[in-house]
Amino acid sequence: MRKIAVLTSGGDAPGMNAAIRAIVRTSLNKNISIIGFKNGYEGIIDRDYVVFDKRSVGNIIQKGGSILHTSRSSRFMKKKYRQVAKDNLRLLGIDGLVVIGGEGSTKGATELSKISKTRCVVVPATIDKDMPLVGSTIGFDTAINTALSAIDKIRDTATTANVTHIVEVMGRNCGWLGILAGIGAGAEVTIIPEVKINIPKLSQKIKDQLNKGKKGCIIILAEGGFSKGGTSLASALKEEGSLDLRITTLGHMQRGGNPSAVDRVLATELGVRAVLSLKDGFSNIIIAKPLDSLEKIEFDQFLNSEVKVDMYLHDLIENTA
Repeated sequence: MRKIAVLTSGGDAPGMNAAIRAIVRTSLNKNISIIGFKNGYEGIIDRDYVVFDKRSVGNIIQKGGSILHTSRSSRFMKKKYRQVAKDNLRLLGIDGLVVIGGEGSTKGATELSKISKTRCVVVPATIDKDMPLVGSTIGFDTAINTALSAIDKIRDTATTANVTHIVEVMGRNCGWLGILAGIGAGAEVTIIPEVKINIPKLSQKIKDQLNKGKKGCIIILAEGGFSKGGTSLASALKEEGSLDLRITTLGHMQRGGNPSAVDRVLATELGVRAVLSLKDGFSNIIIAKPLDSLEKIEFDQFLNSEVKVDMYLHDLIENTA
């Protein structure tokens, strides 16, 4: 493993820069040269890239967005451009490729691996957390906190004016963002793509809450949870009775902002492991950290145990210094 490349693809997610930093620093610390393709898969097709040194990724761990920029490459969906990408990877001498992105980016990496000898690994980064098996994804925690900050402010005005607010969050095909935003905000209702809603029952539920003295209600709507979004949902609810409704669409603000501590640590963990996995000969894999289940710990077990710092995490600092 002499030379690797990294790119960010698809929708941007806070923490992508932290992952880039970890990948670059780990590579250079292992005496592997590294370049970064700009604008996702478009950068491979156009041979548009930057050569990294350690200082190239200084002071970016806390920044949102991606210094490499990102795109949803329509050209890469065509076989002839994937062939161009394959040839460019060979001409540039790329032994390994790290793709930072979500489900669509993973599909792109899968197609590329079918025709290229370049080893490929994916680091999952998507605010929607719409990837099976992988657990936490880079950007999800930050997006939740961004949404909650906005919803908390909306709750203030909802209770003051006694108005029901529909807050639309991202999640076209997956309801993870809506579910956690709903729990964290104490929402009265959360609507997600995975669960079909009954408008008359929903309307009655809101009315019952208000009749019992509730001051303002919050409905969290994942963007794919109802056809045509918040405006359509508000119209359907108004047809069922006299509800005073307001609509707020959070939109792309959920993609922005400095990554949370959780996302910075996760991005660093996944980025370091991606490089080490390539170095060890792995390919066609996603570097994941699945969620652990809840556990029961006996009092005696707790009292007879000591607190231990995770030295693996400590070693990450050495790898990315």
